[in-house]
Amino acid sequence: MPERDRQVEMSFWDHLDVLRGTIFRSVLAITVFSVAVFCFKRLVFDGIVLAPARSDFCIYRWLGMEMRMTLVNLEITTQFFVHLKVAFSLGFILAFPYITFEIWKFIAPALYENEKRTVRTVFLFVSVLFYVGLAVGYYLIVPISLNFFLGYTISDSVQNTISLQSYISLFTSTLLAFGIVFEFPAAVTILSRIGIITREMLIKYRRHAIVILLIIAAFITPADPFSLLVAFAPLYLLFELSVLSCRKAKPES
Repeated sequence: MPERDRQVEMSFWDHLDVLRGTIFRSVLAITVFSVAVFCFKRLVFDGIVLAPARSDFCIYRWLGMEMRMTLVNLEITTQFFVHLKVAFSLGFILAFPYITFEIWKFIAPALYENEKRTVRTVFLFVSVLFYVGLAVGYYLIVPISLNFFLGYTISDSVQNTISLQSYISLFTSTLLAFGIVFEFPAAVTILSRIGIITREMLIKYRRHAIVILLIIAAFITPADPFSLLVAFAPLYLLFELSVLSCRKAKPES
């Protein structure tokens, strides 16, 4: 059996000290990127964050949608704290590859050589999948959700007035949620390599997965069938990618 890296035996407190260093460097990276984002307020908000709220956003032109949204600020301190929240969120997004690298450095010494090869390959794709998820959330899910919720009313006597805080909450939560959801193939690959799940298992429950993905898509964009399909398509492709990345079950001897 292959051996793990030969190292001096470490105590619990030694491991805790290494973990503390990993967390400290990761937080420091997030802080540095957050400060950088905070300093470029106009570029970040006008060019990126508030772009889906404008009618000239690319997805609205491509899908023939109309966007009429005017954001309002209701609290005197909201704009400052929104600035901080966005800076921290984008700081985490920009620092994500480095955080992944720190996690890899922390767990690598505990792995066998054959495990290292598998996990290293997976970690290389973790950041790619994260940013693909962000792109899907930014260019598809956020605009479609805004278009639906802005036009949804329970009565003609109730007008939608969208607050800045409400918009930012939907924007950041949707992006981070899709970034995390798109890590599913990486998680499946690791679970497959250690024998917890197999490709046959995913194929067996494909129909159940489709139903669950449709429910998730409907929850994200409970609008017209076309919007539902646009939200469902990347989720289903993600599932099929997970099936392809999963190992086949070993034949019984």
